Amino acid sequence: QVQLVESGGGLVQAGGSLRLSCTASGRTISRYNMGWFRQAPGEEREFVAGIRWSGGSTSYSDSVKGRFTISRDNAKNMAVLQMNSLKPEDTAVYYCAADRVMLRNRIEVVAQEYDYWGQGTQVTVSS
Repeated sequence: QVQLVESGGGLVQAGGSLRLSCTASGRTISRYNMGWFRQAPGEEREFVAGIRWSGGSTSYSDSVKGRFTISRDNAKNMAVLQMNSLKPEDTAVYYCAADRVMLRNRIEVVAQEYDYWGQGTQVTVSS
């Protein structure tokens, strides 16, 4: 069983930056693709970014491409989402998640393909 805990959320002005961390315990995440999702009030949970288990490949939604960067440190059992040039529409609860399949080549973008989730961290961007 993998337990995930997100941290680093908060309130920031538009144009600012935040760095979200996802720390895993209970099992190594080194063999799992990791994803970041977000959910705004009244909206579906949406894919933001993903990184392959090896760290050699990443994927981003069009809305964050060029502004957000996902990375991982398997030695520290964690994943990070660096968010720059934040916009009010980035306001949401952000979740990290671990793929339900080990060593998958493709980075999945649907929440149903992720089995382990953190509790979420709130990101609020003011205009």
